[in-house]
Amino acid sequence: MRGDEEKQGFMFSYISPETRVPKNHPLRQVKVLAEVALKKLSPIFDRMYSHTGRPSIPPETLLKSQLLIALFSVRSDRQFCEILYYNSLFQWFLDKNMDDEPFDASVFSKNRERLMEHEVAYRFLNEVVKLAREAALLSEEHFTADGTLIEAWASLKSFKRKDGKDDKNDGDSGNPTVNFHGEKRSNKTHQSTTDPEALLMRKGKGKEAKLSFCETVLMENRNGLIVDVSLTQARKDAETLEALRMIKKERRRGRWKVKTLGGDKGFCNNKFVGALRKAKIKPHIAKIEKWKIHGLDGRILRSIGYSISQMKRKLIEEIFGWKKTIGGYRKTRLKGIEKNKEQSSIVAAAYNLVRMRKLMFAT
Repeated sequence: MRGDEEKQGFMFSYISPETRVPKNHPLRQVKVLAEVALKKLSPIFDRMYSHTGRPSIPPETLLKSQLLIALFSVRSDRQFCEILYYNSLFQWFLDKNMDDEPFDASVFSKNRERLMEHEVAYRFLNEVVKLAREAALLSEEHFTADGTLIEAWASLKSFKRKDGKDDKNDGDSGNPTVNFHGEKRSNKTHQSTTDPEALLMRKGKGKEAKLSFCETVLMENRNGLIVDVSLTQARKDAETLEALRMIKKERRRGRWKVKTLGGDKGFCNNKFVGALRKAKIKPHIAKIEKWKIHGLDGRILRSIGYSISQMKRKLIEEIFGWKKTIGGYRKTRLKGIEKNKEQSSIVAAAYNLVRMRKLMFAT
């Protein structure tokens, strides 16, 4: 029998977001892990805020909101606040009631400077890594490093001459048509007026050049989890320098006993391999044929460990694919390196939480 259409007539409801979320929903385990990591950051949150005045939005809520933006591919803070108004799953994840008013998108921009000053996003990523280490999910000896280009939030039309000479355009002040034909442009002579820290870089031969940043990731080889991440200017040797810096930093902390480091052909050069050898780290780098690299000899290339590292290093491409496709980090949403470092760390933490949920709770 056909049912009759009923209009919404209830004035009161006693349903909580907890009852709307299925017991086997994958976000439940992610929430547990995220809240354990955030609890360890509570002393830092106490130092960030004054003990007097009007209470603000809790920093835990802001960080969990950024996690939801990365996990559900929300394109902006403003769109997230709009979705939060009617999405009971998001309300449950943020521990809000159905009748609570959602906060405004300006909350993110007003609190961003405070979070950046105390490196909260990066500290949150470190706490997630510590949870993975306590669960014996990490390798403490074998790692992989790689870099990728992240497109900057700036148009090529903003890439203008540093000496102040105007480029050829049609005079339209809003959206001018700029003719670059026959003009040689480089980072030495030109700079973006929208984001001066973004540099013109191409991924390879035959690829178009774009205003970009370089993101370098250090991954452990057991389960492919992110150990460290950094965002720098897109220079030619950015990924090799950052990889060495992150390895040295982890060794100073005493957390890892790095014995091998895998990498693609972009790391195949005498300077990088020599630095690894000096640090007593075996270079499991993909060798370029006909290149003679001191320290990357037949003993390394024929070893079983080298073959395993070359297979494991491909997992890092899955990290970049997830961050750019699901995490929405193919292109930056903010301007400048410091602001985008926060987003890079949050998306990396979101990826780790998804992987850890599968490794720890999947049956």
